[in-house]
Amino acid sequence: MEHQQRSRARLSPSGDTEDMSEMSRLLAPRLAYFAGVARTEHVTRAALEMNVPQSTLSRAMARLEQDLGVDLFARHGRTVSLTTAGRTFLASVERALAEIERAAEEVRADADPATGKVAFGFLHTMGAETVPGLLHAFRADHPRVRFSLVQNYGEAMLERLRAGELDLCLTSPVPDAPDLVARRLDEQKLRLVVPADHRLAARRRVRLAEAAEETFVTLEPGYGLRRITDALCREVGFKPRIAFEGEEAETLRGLVAAGLGVALLPPPTVPRPGVVELTVTAPRAVREIGVAWLADRPDTPPVAAFKKFLLSRRGNLLPA
Repeated sequence: MEHQQRSRARLSPSGDTEDMSEMSRLLAPRLAYFAGVARTEHVTRAALEMNVPQSTLSRAMARLEQDLGVDLFARHGRTVSLTTAGRTFLASVERALAEIERAAEEVRADADPATGKVAFGFLHTMGAETVPGLLHAFRADHPRVRFSLVQNYGEAMLERLRAGELDLCLTSPVPDAPDLVARRLDEQKLRLVVPADHRLAARRRVRLAEAAEETFVTLEPGYGLRRITDALCREVGFKPRIAFEGEEAETLRGLVAAGLGVALLPPPTVPRPGVVELTVTAPRAVREIGVAWLADRPDTPPVAAFKKFLLSRRGNLLPA
């Protein structure tokens, strides 16, 4: 009794996170044993069903009661019955075990080679054509693999990759960080997009320096394409004068069509009325596209298969 009181004082609920963590550590391994004994109301029968020694089960129940500081069972020779506290505890234990089993089934299903899931992130500009084409080609050989798709800008995807929310992501620029593995897959030419009535609209090619006095519309700071735009302009000796910042390339094309500026953008999925897309001859205006994943994290079979597929598309990732 004295030992039970000491245990009760040590583990009594106090709202302290460390106390709750200690309680969970002590109780968790014994919950399935408790549920088995409660179901059969017989320690010997429960031990046979769970394939554990009876002595192990008896000690586990005694220690569980000791740690909780309450009697969970009334003992009647070789049989037992739940006390009021035991019935209350059993209801929560059964819910907890059911949730654990549901979680186990979910992670097993996600790792299944044929029907598992891949959490895949990609840039907004790749969502209309590139990614649907990739998924269509991949599922020719893996028809039942499931995907959780996330569209975002590069830095946000890398944050989600590090948080374990993504398995792989297509991003630009290709990241260089010690906690990530990244592989260059392709490059995409950027064009200077101008309004249809612009002074350069009759041209097919242009040097970026010729746009030094123009007003630009760009993506917001933090976007990879914004960093590339700033770097290319800096390379030819000017800082772009920015009138509008947005979050999506096609919105920028709309702003250009409205005569609100010019922009450096990847090719559109379909031609946009009201704008002209000019090839930039100098400097070399491209953005590299790569795939990244977290270093030292093992892949499930479906993730490994999709990663292998993406790497096989080097130089042939983007539509012609």
